[in-house]
Amino acid sequence: MTRCLLFISLLIHATLAAKGGKKAEEGSTKKWMTLNGAEPVVIARGGFSGLFPESSGFANKMGIATSLPNTILFCNLQLSKDGVGICQTDIRLDNSTTIAMFYPKGQTTYKVNGQNIKGWFAMDYTAEQLLSNVSLTQNVFSRPNMFDGLLPMSTVEDVTGIKPPRFWLNVQYDTFYKEHKLSMQGYIESTMKFGAINYISSPEIGFLKSMSGKAGRAAKTKLVFEFQDPNVVEPTTNKTYSEILKNLNTIKSFASGILVPKNYIWPVNNKTKYLDPPTTLVADAHKLGLEVYASGFMNDMPASYNYSYDPSAEYLQFIDNSQFAVDGFLTDFPPTASEAISCFALNKNTKPTKGKALIITNNGASGVYPGSTDLAYQQAINDGADVIDCSVQMSKDGVAFCLDTPDLIGKTNAMTTFMSRSTTVPEIQPKNGIFSFDLSWSEIQTLKPEMLSPFGGDGFPRNPAAKNQGRFVTLDGFLELAKSKGVSGILIDIENAGYLASKKGLDIVDSVTKALNNATFDKQSTQQVLIQSDDSSVLSEFSYVKTYKRVLRLEKEVSNAPKKPLDEIKKHANAVVVSRRSIVTDKEGFTLAYTNVVKELHSSNISVYVSVLRNEFITFAFDYFSDPILEIATYVAGAGVDGIITQFPATATRYMRSPCSDMNADLPYPILPAEPGGLLSLVPEEVQPPATAPAPALAVADILDPPLPPVADVSTSSNPPSASGPPGAPAGSKPSNGIANFADIGLSLASIMALCLMSAGC
Repeated sequence: MTRCLLFISLLIHATLAAKGGKKAEEGSTKKWMTLNGAEPVVIARGGFSGLFPESSGFANKMGIATSLPNTILFCNLQLSKDGVGICQTDIRLDNSTTIAMFYPKGQTTYKVNGQNIKGWFAMDYTAEQLLSNVSLTQNVFSRPNMFDGLLPMSTVEDVTGIKPPRFWLNVQYDTFYKEHKLSMQGYIESTMKFGAINYISSPEIGFLKSMSGKAGRAAKTKLVFEFQDPNVVEPTTNKTYSEILKNLNTIKSFASGILVPKNYIWPVNNKTKYLDPPTTLVADAHKLGLEVYASGFMNDMPASYNYSYDPSAEYLQFIDNSQFAVDGFLTDFPPTASEAISCFALNKNTKPTKGKALIITNNGASGVYPGSTDLAYQQAINDGADVIDCSVQMSKDGVAFCLDTPDLIGKTNAMTTFMSRSTTVPEIQPKNGIFSFDLSWSEIQTLKPEMLSPFGGDGFPRNPAAKNQGRFVTLDGFLELAKSKGVSGILIDIENAGYLASKKGLDIVDSVTKALNNATFDKQSTQQVLIQSDDSSVLSEFSYVKTYKRVLRLEKEVSNAPKKPLDEIKKHANAVVVSRRSIVTDKEGFTLAYTNVVKELHSSNISVYVSVLRNEFITFAFDYFSDPILEIATYVAGAGVDGIITQFPATATRYMRSPCSDMNADLPYPILPAEPGGLLSLVPEEVQPPATAPAPALAVADILDPPLPPVADVSTSSNPPSASGPPGAPAGSKPSNGIANFADIGLSLASIMALCLMSAGC
């Protein structure tokens, strides 16, 4: 009962997103390039099957509640032994239900469309056997499995019983069921007497022709021909679907539209995973009066690098491309399709909604180009970022430049050229690195940037065509770009100031101060300047410029912010950067609750920025529907942060400049924040993950840092420089072969021998 009440609460919250105010009743005023100029429709495959098991009660109800008001529920029809209609995509039930557990000896083999298929089939069991014993499971491993075994299968009557706005029945295997004395046609005819079926689709021409006199105009039911993979053979004609595609005129004689895999319209190159030019299919079909529905949309199945892991960008490619618009999407994630149609498509608003959070970059548009390069910064500006950032590093000869870490390994190809300069600096990181402060700027300029997946290995690569593109920029060059392009603001991040001063004789604070002064940022207020550091002493060095906003980056996750540490923050900073989990707690992929951190910081007039946001769905809790837009909405509209720090500013801009981001607007589809804890509350307590201890509270010790040490004079050293040291190297530097003190750099004997073999002086 408790779970039912919580689900009702979640539905009410979600329904607000889809059932807007007066404008919902008046209809869209946008001009669409669909067949009839109408808004594209959202077709929810098995309801919200991207979240719940397909065609379960939860999936169907949430599919309606979280989507546009005219969303269509889509049911793939299978028949039980006694002729009852069951909604499931696969003709085999073993991958999406618990049937094998209840009927372990029920596996059979049938010839389906000419191929032997082995598994558990609905037609081998009565409806009573299926509905009373068998439960549904999620058949995509990246989706929540905590609902597995909790929800029963749905009959067609179950789905129509919740009174969806419109209902679509898809008949994939009419020929197969006929061979086994079960009639899809007969079942549908009897069903239509009791409930409306607005669409009937099938990949079998013979079935659609048999239905054309019994559905069609008289029943106000649209018949749609479904194309399958191009090389698959259609059972009635024995032609491949690619052959049938060449003569769309024949389809017009028995159907009003076609349902096609999305690659039929906008192909993705199999080798590069980038988009090829679009086909003319939509235009050709529209000329014949055929509607075109595209299938295969899933937020958690990245389609092309062109979309930068933003699923709304993929939807827009099919409806807002100035050439054509499909008439609808068949999707596992109907909320994302809804937001693309209602909020983003044909949205020419170029100004952010007043009072919205700042869009602050993380190394520029580092999700598109290698971070901290000229291309990443230019892309960020093009994408509408409010504030572009430069994490300042220092070269050995004192040149300040932008890179998010002093370790050049993983960000450049330094290992191929400067492996012998590898060393360990415990004050910065526990592992070996090749550090910028050990190389001259001229040496650093010889390096190529590298864009690697932040998740390690080859998983989720970003724009591989640009993996090594761009060049690193000096701090002076960054400031010049920001001024010339007129960005709203800049963020300068300063770390490791104490180490650089005491051990390397480099004054990073002075370098930043001089660069800002030379660029006159200290004398103007038209462009906001944010100085960020995890060191309170660094921030205090900039207190003399009242127009600068000082930002303290909190290193660890916190659960609340008591008064004493808040008072201490105010002595050093105007704003803080916190982790995502310091604002919304989560467990095992589900959100739990909002913390009080934002509210407490705001009570002390301290701005809050959340870091770092990415587009890849594996970084989200399930509550965000594998949609980066919903996560942004949760932090901005839900938690009320003052800024988001993101590697994909284009996605944030799309949300911030959408009218749907305004919670007070009277719209058909406002984008509501997630309700933390809502999904997990639907899972029985006995199968929920164990509770975890909350993060500690913010403490004064987390804020205070010792004063910065004086800048050491490293021009002289007790160890004279090697004669083979690089030109211009300071006294005491390593020789060019990099072999100085192996104990200091922690190299193994094997590494020493390898370096010896590579060097001329060994």
